[in-house]
Amino acid sequence: MNSSLLVNKATNTQSAIRLPVIGANWKLHKDLAETESFFEKFRSLVDDFGYCEVVICPPFLDIATAVSAAEQTTIHIGAQNLYWENDGAFTGEVSGEMIKASGCSHVIVGHSERRRYFGETDETVLKKLVAALEAGLTPIVCIGESERKNVESVLEKQFRCGIAPLSAEQFAKLIIAYEPIWAIGAGKTATPEIAAAAHRLIRGHVTKHLGAQAANQVRIIYGGSVKPDNAQSLMAQEEIDGFLVGGASLDAVSFAALVNLYKSEEKSESRINQSCNYV
Repeated sequence: MNSSLLVNKATNTQSAIRLPVIGANWKLHKDLAETESFFEKFRSLVDDFGYCEVVICPPFLDIATAVSAAEQTTIHIGAQNLYWENDGAFTGEVSGEMIKASGCSHVIVGHSERRRYFGETDETVLKKLVAALEAGLTPIVCIGESERKNVESVLEKQFRCGIAPLSAEQFAKLIIAYEPIWAIGAGKTATPEIAAAAHRLIRGHVTKHLGAQAANQVRIIYGGSVKPDNAQSLMAQEEIDGFLVGGASLDAVSFAALVNLYKSEEKSESRINQSCNYV
């Protein structure tokens, strides 16, 4: 069963109570010692990880250290990229099977920086999604516009070409991250209303291509200069199912503050209270 869904005991049907996701994308930051130090401090600052799904994505060389540091917790470790072939003469690439074997459960696919600096396209994103799913990984697939004025056309194309060709069964296993490129690393944040409107737009594309049930169940998270001081207003939007955090995830105190927001957030408490009759 998809971990984001809960099963009603009385009806034995799945209920779309979407468990929030807080993802950390460390990008090209932290060595092994810094990774160990982060986890030691972070774990001491969060006493309950049950209110959201926490995924930390360090650089490849830090993965083993992160996996070890996350033992005996519910913290998930993910990679920041993968290649769509399992093996071969592809210098510098890492396959989904290798990532899975390293102890990861998640992988980021199609981040805007991969698209901008490394030439990734909707077509290669689709290949990577399929490879990740075949390896048993949960993809966090990123989509988003470079300018606010073209949000509708960009999201439509990225979804149609890079995600929609998946089967319903494949789609049910992924997480979508909406990242407006104009906000990433720029200190800008889409207003809660702008972000929620984009999430509704994405969910509408899911309905069109994969049906209402898939749209109701998929978790769509927001990324774009998320920090503890702007996260709460974003969390209040029902369409926003969590965050993919960049710079603020590098500091254990800051990232713990984001995770702990879900413990006290009224919306999240409502979700958890509803889930008391489910397993």
